[in-house]
Amino acid sequence: MTQDADWDIVTGVGITALGVAAGRAIETHRRGGLVADPYAEVFVRAAQPPLPMPTRPEEATDPEALWDSMATYLGVRSKFFDEYLASAFAVQQVVLLAAGLDARAFRLDWPPHTTVYELDMPRVLDFKNQVLARQQARPRCERRTVACDLRGDWPSALREAGFGRTRPVAWLAEGLLFFLPDQAKEALLTGIHELSAPGSRIAAEHLTADVAALLRQPVFRDMASRFGFDLQKLWPADQHLDPVGWLTDRGWAVTSERAVTIAGQYHRSFDDAIAQPMRSSLLITGDAPALSDHRGRPRHAAPG
Repeated sequence: MTQDADWDIVTGVGITALGVAAGRAIETHRRGGLVADPYAEVFVRAAQPPLPMPTRPEEATDPEALWDSMATYLGVRSKFFDEYLASAFAVQQVVLLAAGLDARAFRLDWPPHTTVYELDMPRVLDFKNQVLARQQARPRCERRTVACDLRGDWPSALREAGFGRTRPVAWLAEGLLFFLPDQAKEALLTGIHELSAPGSRIAAEHLTADVAALLRQPVFRDMASRFGFDLQKLWPADQHLDPVGWLTDRGWAVTSERAVTIAGQYHRSFDDAIAQPMRSSLLITGDAPALSDHRGRPRHAAPG
């Protein structure tokens, strides 16, 4: 992840969140779209990015820009995680890590008494809140934004926002783990593990391939030149930690599926432009151990 102390929505990692919003907007406007996000297009237009980002299918026709292909992938990913959250509705605490411009607090039908915590950098959340306020958007749950750096002491910030340590939680790390070097990734997973009461769940996205090698391909170099920043600088070289193995070793019951397999279940396919990186995309879900000593080792309940 970029080492800047903060970033906004048109610089560094922030602009990737804007690009994701553009992809969700394209998918929203597509006939039979996999996601319906009424705020995605609004965010893109409000941000006034340095280079125009399409928000509708008819604007995403340049095959070299990959917008149509990426929108397909983002639609698959968003639908998968939407369904994960729907299956976790019995859990009344939800934490969106690096929430970016995710509008799930506003677009999903949450049951009563659900609290959704959105964690991200201060300037990203400020932009998001200002745009939503101008739209007079109303969340469908108790929404709490937590301005913090996920490379720092975010668990304390989350607890200060009212997070209940003894209650189950549904975590979502969408489009996050591959921005973190292994040390930061392990620290993040450790925080999740230690804050997860029995009954907690997690969903995350992981790339199993060498991301740096993927980004050296001409198609991604061309994309970087179009937007005036080097994508490779956003991904650390230290990318060896396997979140599936890490969680499993600590007692989590983890399942994982390739994004290409999930796309087929949604009657979608990835075209040649993004087929290789998407084959390395793994979507993960897991259930917390029944009991844990929160030092990374599962333990069993005492007899009787």
